[in-house]
Amino acid sequence: MSERRLRMGIAGLGRAFTLMLPTLVADRRVQLVAAADPRAEATQRFAADFGTPIYDKVEAVCADPNVEVVYVATSHEHHAAHVAMATSHGKHVLVEKPMAITLTECGQMIAAAERARVCLIVGHSHSFDRPILRAREIIAGGAVGAVRMINAQYYTDFLYRPRRPEELVTERGGGVVFSQGAHQIDIVRLLGGGLVRSVRALTGAWDPNRPTEGAFAALLSFDDGAFASLLYSGYAHFDSDEICGGIGELGAAKDASQYGSARRNLRRAANADQEAALKNARNYGGADYAKQHSAATPSIGGTDDARWHQHFGWILVSCERADLRPLPTGVMVYGDDEARLDPLPRPQVPRAEVIDELYDAIVHGHAPLHDGKWAMATLEACLAVLQSAREQREITLTHQVAVPS
Repeated sequence: MSERRLRMGIAGLGRAFTLMLPTLVADRRVQLVAAADPRAEATQRFAADFGTPIYDKVEAVCADPNVEVVYVATSHEHHAAHVAMATSHGKHVLVEKPMAITLTECGQMIAAAERARVCLIVGHSHSFDRPILRAREIIAGGAVGAVRMINAQYYTDFLYRPRRPEELVTERGGGVVFSQGAHQIDIVRLLGGGLVRSVRALTGAWDPNRPTEGAFAALLSFDDGAFASLLYSGYAHFDSDEICGGIGELGAAKDASQYGSARRNLRRAANADQEAALKNARNYGGADYAKQHSAATPSIGGTDDARWHQHFGWILVSCERADLRPLPTGVMVYGDDEARLDPLPRPQVPRAEVIDELYDAIVHGHAPLHDGKWAMATLEACLAVLQSAREQREITLTHQVAVPS
């Protein structure tokens, strides 16, 4: 019997979709059957590539009777409304991180999915990455003992990639805490067991031309006494991929000659409209995207067999009897008497773990890890980073959930 395919409609053909496209093309458990986006160049490209209906409104793709799952990849501030549209039509939902920008919206999204009796999964966050999941398996196995401390650091060019205006406004979901903190906190919560008790943090907003948080440092304490220190900077100077084996976030070897390219590219924009145009140009259907992905449909996503697993910077987990360091190639285990690599094979499909979880939930009825309550707990910690920095105090959390046994 042939494997069932999930019929997926896309809400939003922007950067998030561009990054997920290699997965959606390569994974045979998914079939792209419709898409919605206000950019005509994106929907026209989608129609040409996949031969499916296209729409300029999210409501229309949610109402399409051939759509079984809606992938919500629109702007952060619209996630709640678009999830509500999808669930009102009885569709399962995969929604990009962060789940939303307020806890109230999260609660509404969870309730909507429960009323409709559909699955709600939030991702991609880098806690889906196979090396992170493997590190969690090693911890759960018990041989290394309990987690005591986690350190996570990442330095990138995030703030100087082309942005739409709302992406530089914190209140609308802009800045590194919502977009990048969601990755880092999700990873740390998974490795630490999920139950963060409190957050103390500081943030940096150091460029008046990019008036949102570009950096943060946070200390997370867990219910069992473990703690985690997080550092993130998106100011486009030091690049943490240098200490990740020269492998970039998406699993490919980093080209050192491209250092500084984000800032150089951004100088081409004299105003906000031109910057938004630069962003659209590199997204699906844009002029720069077309230059990079001009091959036939099977290679639309730019899949590359030479890629390793994706990552989110330098992470070290200190346990009672060993330290664990997830890498794009596996997990380093630093024990009492030896240091060894627990290797992983190269991924056949990038981010396949997202589809694993989505497919198992819809087809086999397995409870997903990255469900609405899990994602709400991660957003609570992100919001606590902002609140702690603003109020200069420790913030106690109340919506945390544990990693399933």
